[in-house]
Amino acid sequence: MELAVYNIKGEDTGKKVTLSDDVFAIDNANEHVVYLDVKQHLANLRQGTHKSKERSEIAGSTKKLGRQKGGGGARHGDINSPLLRGGGRVFGPQPRDYHTKLNKKVKALARRSALTFKAQDNQIMVVEDFTFEAPRTKDFLAMTRALKLEGQKIVVVLNGVDRNVYLSSRNLQEARIVTARELNTYRILDNKMLILTESSVETLNNF
Repeated sequence: MELAVYNIKGEDTGKKVTLSDDVFAIDNANEHVVYLDVKQHLANLRQGTHKSKERSEIAGSTKKLGRQKGGGGARHGDINSPLLRGGGRVFGPQPRDYHTKLNKKVKALARRSALTFKAQDNQIMVVEDFTFEAPRTKDFLAMTRALKLEGQKIVVVLNGVDRNVYLSSRNLQEARIVTARELNTYRILDNKMLILTESSVETLNNF
């Protein structure tokens, strides 16, 4: 599969890059493994620090509110009872670890499947390697306008870390910068357009 290479001014450079069929056009693209990988990624981001107080942790008197029998109503213990307003919670959330594991081969198939789906939907663009002289959000916005992607959710894949490009996009909610080695299934799918730099294509072709 061949794609035209654009520069950051939105101009076709006349060059073309080849996307490997072993990564961007696999025959065994699998939606279920994509689901598993995204589910694992989001689960591993959870802190798991949620906590509600049970009746033994509530600050309140432990005195029995009324006699056991003969009151004409349900029996009560202390004011910390879950039946009463301000009492403890029954079976509330407790701190836990949401981290799960997934086989490396399954994750690799999920990434290739996600890239295949993006290629089929024509949501991959290739641009020349670029950088900015200084961190300026205005320069990054000018690039998105030139590529006709202004206001759209995009992920730019660089071959290596570029501080100026990263800082130029940091204030933009709809833009993400990642390196080819950091690219995961969630980032591949969580955008309207996946922008690959020319040098990052070589790395992704060996994904």
